[in-house]
Amino acid sequence: MGGTVVRNALLRRTVLSASAASLVLLATACGGSGKADAKPSGPASSSASAPAAPAAKGKTDAELTPLLVAQADLTDHVLEPVSAEDAKGGEDSTSDKPECLPLVKAQSTAAIGTASGIARVIVVAKGKEPAANASPEEKVKAAMDALKATATSVTLQSYEGKGAAEAFGQLKSAAVPCAGGYTADQGGESGKVTKVTQAAPVTGGDEALAYTVVGDADGEPFTTQLVVVRKGNTLATFSAISLGGTAEQPTAVVAAQLKKLG
Repeated sequence: MGGTVVRNALLRRTVLSASAASLVLLATACGGSGKADAKPSGPASSSASAPAAPAAKGKTDAELTPLLVAQADLTDHVLEPVSAEDAKGGEDSTSDKPECLPLVKAQSTAAIGTASGIARVIVVAKGKEPAANASPEEKVKAAMDALKATATSVTLQSYEGKGAAEAFGQLKSAAVPCAGGYTADQGGESGKVTKVTQAAPVTGGDEALAYTVVGDADGEPFTTQLVVVRKGNTLATFSAISLGGTAEQPTAVVAAQLKKLG
């Protein structure tokens, strides 16, 4: 889908960048990284009845940035900033199903509704380091495995009043109408999501949901793990993919970010 095309390209570049140093070092060493229900299941369901956020003043970009997960919070990951150009990537996304547009926005780090502030970062899991006495072949394998790392786009959005609860409600309501798939377009690039299902329940914040999104972008199949958590008038979205293999739900990244939010 359009927003996913841009986001996948961004995450590819980030994974390759994060893995590049390891590849160079290792190369040198060899010479001498079902249908969804309307409400989240499991623990997420109990949080779904939590009261909406009270009226509150939204934070600005500058106020949100210090709350965004940082390198010190995830020492076993590599963090990369999102450029202003890439950040604009999903803003002009459209969908053949308007009710699915919030999902497109969430996957492309774009604002859902009218946010007072937004902050973004890309988080890539580090590959397993080879043993000091590893053979050249083992070091090459470790380098190739690093390229299959899960990359997660983390986006914090702040809202005035009940805006965060309303944005979360749009994502939650998208479960049923978008379960069978939808198409999206951005800047002339289009793609198709074929299935949206509930993923493993997530706990934290005032309410949370998790989806597995399966589709095709430019002839390339993809699976995205999407997690959304609302805490007060802040919405945190996590969209994870893997360049090779299957992306796992970014539980460590979610936990670190929620801890940072307090």
